[in-house]
Amino acid sequence: MLRLENISLVQFRNYENISLSFSKRITGISGKNGCGKTNLLDAVYYLCFTKSYFGKTDAQNAQYGKKGFRVGGTFTRTGAPYETICVVRETGKKEFSVNNESYSRMAAHIGKFPCVMIAPDDVAIITEGSEERRKFIDYTVSQIDADYLQTLIDYNKLLQQRNSMLKQLAENGSMDEALFQIITGQMVESGNIIFKKRTSFLAEFIPVAIALYLDIAGNGEKLDIRYASGLQNDSFAGLLRNHQAKDRVLQRTTQGVHRDDLEFELDHLVFKTVASQGQRKSLLFALKLAEFEMLLRHKGFAPLLLLDDVFEKLDEERMHNLLRKVCVANKGQVFISDTHHDRLTGALEKLSDDYRVINL
Repeated sequence: MLRLENISLVQFRNYENISLSFSKRITGISGKNGCGKTNLLDAVYYLCFTKSYFGKTDAQNAQYGKKGFRVGGTFTRTGAPYETICVVRETGKKEFSVNNESYSRMAAHIGKFPCVMIAPDDVAIITEGSEERRKFIDYTVSQIDADYLQTLIDYNKLLQQRNSMLKQLAENGSMDEALFQIITGQMVESGNIIFKKRTSFLAEFIPVAIALYLDIAGNGEKLDIRYASGLQNDSFAGLLRNHQAKDRVLQRTTQGVHRDDLEFELDHLVFKTVASQGQRKSLLFALKLAEFEMLLRHKGFAPLLLLDDVFEKLDEERMHNLLRKVCVANKGQVFISDTHHDRLTGALEKLSDDYRVINL
């Protein structure tokens, strides 16, 4: 069982100094736009991931006009307390510790306190380019498998080095071919591991996501989700060899797991071109709740679930189905924000479960 018992924020976004405790399993956060609901949820995410969910730099997370901030909180996992503190100094130096033990590598923290967040802009997973979907896959698998995260870090460094050498070749007309082949070989090794782990993960994940979509949407729509990778049709080494001339012309690596994608179809048509806003929301929730389910299966306990302003553009039936899934079917800790206090309180009241609403 994973719980966040309390949180304290100093100079974080719009918060000068605030401390909150979370005594109930379900916490509603109510308030007008701009009052800090999303910032509070992002602070919880920060304690789980050592960074903002929204891609903000550490400097951008400091209160306006200030330099540096502090986010602290106490997690309990299977009854044991974990005092977790992130401090960004005025110099920009970042320190992250759990029970007074500091990390030398922030990546070592990922997966200790698993977390799933759903925010309005997450619809980009469905509507935008493949990078958004790869990021979604990588964030999930990284919380389950620390080796995957390290392999991904290694791969991205090698990819950057390989691309730099390709640019060097275009600019100077020459490069160290022996070093280029070594980097390529190491990248192939890392890429093959990533492909194998993604394939295994998605074979389990995709059926769960499809089932959840049909449950949330509440009708007989035909949804298909497919993993698309060039490595499904050729070896990674073969792909790079066959596209070497193209890579040298374009000055970048055109093949590899950094090009992988998830493809969505609704009734055999490209999902984003035919789906309504409600259907897009339903798919987003299905993907995120499947992420939740996978973390629960592999970690042995439910991750934290953060829902930011998710009720907009949802009809009452879809909202009820969603709340039933996230608040009743699972026994993890849930944080839900909404601008409408009465709507939030009324929805939570119908669940007949343990909840508290914080008004900001």
